[in-house]
Parts: sequence; structure tokens; C-alpha cells
Amino acid sequence: MADKTTKTIRVDYLARVEGEGALDLEISDGRVVSAELRIFEPPRFFEAFLRGRGYAELPDIVARICGICPIAYQMSAVHAIENAFGVKVDGQLRALRRLIYCGEWIESHALHVVMLHAPDFLGFPDGIRMARDHGEAVRNTLTLKKAGNELMRVVGGREIHPVNVKAGGFHRVPTRSELAPVAESLARARDLAIGMVRWVATFPFPDFEQDYEFVALRHPDEYPLNEGRLVSSRDIDIDIADFETEFEERHVAHSTALHSLVKRRGAYLVGPLARYALNFDRLPASVRELAREVGLDSVCRNPFKSIIVRGLELVFACDEALRLIAAYEPPDLAAVPIEPRAGTGFGCTEAPRGICWHRYDFQADGSIERARIVPPTSQNQPTIEADLAAVATTVLDQPDDVIRHRCEQTIRNYDPCISCATHFLKLTVRRT
Repeated sequence: MADKTTKTIRVDYLARVEGEGALDLEISDGRVVSAELRIFEPPRFFEAFLRGRGYAELPDIVARICGICPIAYQMSAVHAIENAFGVKVDGQLRALRRLIYCGEWIESHALHVVMLHAPDFLGFPDGIRMARDHGEAVRNTLTLKKAGNELMRVVGGREIHPVNVKAGGFHRVPTRSELAPVAESLARARDLAIGMVRWVATFPFPDFEQDYEFVALRHPDEYPLNEGRLVSSRDIDIDIADFETEFEERHVAHSTALHSLVKRRGAYLVGPLARYALNFDRLPASVRELAREVGLDSVCRNPFKSIIVRGLELVFACDEALRLIAAYEPPDLAAVPIEPRAGTGFGCTEAPRGICWHRYDFQADGSIERARIVPPTSQNQPTIEADLAAVATTVLDQPDDVIRHRCEQTIRNYDPCISCATHFLKLTVRRT
């Protein structure tokens, strides 16, 4: 006989995610009828208070959207400025941008893989208590994160909310001697990252796969960071300026963040699994070999194994940073000159959690008339909720605590940055 009971499982405050959110799961007649990632953190209105600001202020303001991935916002913003003003940054300045982005990937992925996500697989409530039994892994993670932070400091001016990034390039560029000790730290970090991949690949993973539509940047020659076309695992292949022709955002009652969808189909996935699936052939041969060694094919559809893919991207970021430092020659100018003009500019880069898309309308003096920012977490929210419903269905015969834990683990598969997503809110005031 079917279970006719109805019950609601709630997680009032999600732990080990960035920002404040909750989970509501409703089960009726033995099936999941509703799974909602409830975001209640207040919106921050970044797009609104950018209006009227000068373009030169933009990189420093948007960096404050996130303390873990400020480079993603800065890089998307400066690319949009340059796109609007007809400026091209290449050579060593472009390489430096790629280098500082590697630093962000290293520190962000290291933090998430071990401190935020690994405890789920090993049965610990947090990384601190996990350290009692896995002290070496935690110490190695701190070493990895420190290497990424140091790279951001040397190129960006400081570790948190770097101040050296500007439209056209940088306020100053590092010397080779400043980068030399960073390279030494990165060489050690690379070895630790490989060990991390092999370690997390031994975790017990649920037998669970989803038929995602992956969306990521794809570059002709590189694993994507700053540039490329927007492509999907189905039929999307567009310039970043055409984002709004394929994607739309919708309001939902339970969230202060918009839900982003493919107009023709619905939910899609951005982030490590998407980048990996759409750009496996752009990874260095050594990283592809490591992936196969730990049991991954060129496409991974198990969201719980995203922890392995993040580790592989961490190895890649160390490799790429070492390559860029070895080839580095300080450019003559720290930045390309900028001449503002009226126009619209688009920028899209690959934050650790997925594509971060920006559009700005500029007036002739370079001031911002309108701004729109679509962060990774708001794009992933519909897919997170679909995963929650599907995952919960597989454990409905288990106690509520088991269901609750598996759902929290599912959310942490995405490393969501809830604070990044909450600056989306359309405010309508009606007065009578």
C-alpha cells in the first residue's frame, strides 16, 4: 500500500556554503512533490548602485560582490568595458589576467574540495573535526590555498578584493623576481593537488547521474578562463553578446535570486562539470591522464563526483600558472589606454563555480547607465532543485536525518555562492 502521509523536511540554515539559504523538501504519498532551495539573504542591489558611476570604478565595486571569487567579477567587468570602448588587451597583459584567475581557481577549489565538501563523504560535520583524523589533508589544503592567495596578492595587490586590476590591464605589473617565489610555491602546490585528486577519488559516491545540459565558455586553443564562445552540450553556440537571446531569468516566490533558464528548454548546468565536459580536449595531456587514472571519462554526469573534477581543475590551474610565469616578460605598459564612448559592452568569464556574465550600457563620458550581472549560482539554482528532488527520491525509505544530509550534500556539490546571487531583485512599488 502506498504511503499516504505528507511530511516536510526543512534545513533552516545551510552549513558549509557561502551565504545564507535554506532547504524545504515536501514529500507526499511516497514521492517528492517539491524541493526548494530557499534563498532569504537580502538582495544587495549592486546593479542599481552602479548606475552613474564611472567605468574606472567598476572593477573595484564588483569585486565586493564576493570575497572568494572577486577576480571573476573584475575580469568580466573589464572585458565588458573594453568591449564597449573598442579596446583589445593581448600579449603579456592578457597572460597576467589569466595568471591571476588561476590564483582564484586554486584558492577557491582548494577551500571547497577539502574544507566544505569532503566532510560530507567522510562523515564529519565540518572540516575542523575532520582534521582530527585527516590532518595531513587539511594542512595540504591550507598550503594550496595559500599558494593561490599569494599569486593573487603578487599580481592583484592583495589577497581579498584585489586592487591592481583596471580596464586596459593593471595599475602596475609584477617583476619576474616577484613571481619567482610564487612559482616555487605553485610547484609544491601542484604535487599536493595531484595527491588531493587521488584521495577524493576514493570517496564513496552515490550511484546517481543526470542528463544535464552543460553550458560553458569554449576557446579555440585554451581551457577557458577569460574568453570564448558560449556553448552547450546540445545546440547552443553563440557569442557572449547573444546571451539574452538564449537565456532568461525568472522570479520565484521562495528566492531573492532569479532563476536562469534556457528559454527553449529550462534548467542548465554551469561550473566544473560543464567546463570539463565541453573542454576536456583543451586540458593538458597530464591532466587528462590523471582523470582517466582516477576513473573519469571525458564527460562526468554524477554531480557528487564534481569534487574530483574540481581537483582536476586545481591541478590544471597550477600547471597553467607555472607555464605563464615561465614565459612571462614584463610588458612596457601596465595598461592599454582607454577612451570612453557611448555603447554597450559584454563580458563573460569562468568563475570557479561557472560562467559570470556582465552587460553594461555606458554614456559618452564612460559613466554607467545600466548594469546587468548574472552570477553562476543563480544559473544553477533550477538544476540544484531538480537534483534535490531526484536525489531525495532515491532515499525516501531512509530516516529523515539521512534524507536531510543527502540533500545538503547535493547542494554542496555545486559550491553555491548564495551571496553572489542575491543582488538580483526586481522591486515594484504600487501606491494607491
